[in-house]
Amino acid sequence: MATLINQKPLYDTLPVGQQIIFTVFNLSAVQNNFNVKYVAEVHVDNSAIDIDAGGHLVATFKTTPNNAGVGIFDLRSLLESYVSSDNLGSSIGDGSQYKGVTYSLSTPHPIHLIDKFARSNNSTRYFRVKFTVEGSSTATAPVAQIANSAVYSINYLFFNGVLQRNDYLTLTGSDYGYNLAQNLLYTANSDSAAKFLSNAPTTQYANINDYGAIGFLNFLPESSDKINYITLRYYDSSGNPLGSETVNQLNANGGASGAGSISNNRLLYFGGFPGNLQNTATTFKSLVTAGTIQGGYYTIQANSTSSGSQQLYTINLNCPNSKGFESVRLCWLNQWGVWDYYTFTMKSVRTTSTNRTTYTQMSGSWNESRYSIDGFKGGKKNFRVNSTEKIRVNTDFVTEADAVWFEELVNSQQVYIINGYDSAETPPYNTMTNKYVEPVLITTSSYIRKTIANDKLIQYTFEMDRNKTQQTQTS
Repeated sequence: MATLINQKPLYDTLPVGQQIIFTVFNLSAVQNNFNVKYVAEVHVDNSAIDIDAGGHLVATFKTTPNNAGVGIFDLRSLLESYVSSDNLGSSIGDGSQYKGVTYSLSTPHPIHLIDKFARSNNSTRYFRVKFTVEGSSTATAPVAQIANSAVYSINYLFFNGVLQRNDYLTLTGSDYGYNLAQNLLYTANSDSAAKFLSNAPTTQYANINDYGAIGFLNFLPESSDKINYITLRYYDSSGNPLGSETVNQLNANGGASGAGSISNNRLLYFGGFPGNLQNTATTFKSLVTAGTIQGGYYTIQANSTSSGSQQLYTINLNCPNSKGFESVRLCWLNQWGVWDYYTFTMKSVRTTSTNRTTYTQMSGSWNESRYSIDGFKGGKKNFRVNSTEKIRVNTDFVTEADAVWFEELVNSQQVYIINGYDSAETPPYNTMTNKYVEPVLITTSSYIRKTIANDKLIQYTFEMDRNKTQQTQTS
């Protein structure tokens, strides 16, 4: 009694934040048995899965046939719990580095600060499903698996991204899915429209000390499809070339030379912002030291080993603010489960709100041999003071593309302030806790997508709270 998979995800690589539907059908089993149920054994692992080898079964689901005699399973809610954001560098393979020091338990570093490349820790996994049918020969007989009813899905790679309602799905037969190859940096084929895992505009702005890690998919759809290196080209404020350098995506640089058998190799990060480049990029660091690239820009372009270049990204370097405004760099988890960044260079306001718990203290000493009056005692005092800092930041004038992109900032569950490059640090860099990444909570509750036609000049203000309450002594 053969079981058929009538419907499945169209592509073998998919973001987990969508309906992940499988439909299975066994007409003979439904017609000739009682108490029939379709059974889905879901296996999840960091490596491609051999179901019969065991060791990676995470859940078993059962459903009764619907009116059409089929069983329908949606695996989204289960699979979402097996991927999460990458917040730290990686110890996988040769490990990612920060200023030349490899990631370890004693010298950890945030993913945003990596020197060159890092592999994903939590964002990717494989899943595979075994479908069977169970039933009984009579209404009262024991229920058991029906012989020869097993069918296996292929291995699927899923990552911590989500689909929105306006992301177009491709339909082929009864299967449907989101075509990553047309929208993201997915293959090594020459495609000038292929993007990193971001909805950010291809022209961005950053301060000379800003950190940031750019995520991208690799070795997909085939293991031979590979982004092998990142080319950086530097220009002064007049557009004159200042030099270039290429960063090889090698194990020794925190990357992965081959696809291997683990899902971590399929999603990688590149430290492509100015702070990261100052860590180890020799040419860029010398240009910063000489002051020749200040106010200029550089480009980032991913390349394969055998074909042309992917889309060109431009990072414009902000000139020092003549008004003395404090820059605030925010990072947030984007639609594709990796990080986007924006530096707010205009006026920012920090406000501290305080919640006090008070008590009334006795004015004298009542538990000694004689009563005494002390001037520091008595009256109402604060028992505990809890203070929360609020920050309001403003953009400069931005484009319509930025206006669309900022919607992800408002909707993101994870937002952080990222502090900049520190040239005074010395090895082993084990004092980084709380230094570079500060969690905040966006409190802006209303967002208007502005356009040039409606608003002429586009500018935004965002408000946020620091997640951590300032500590005080208990009185």
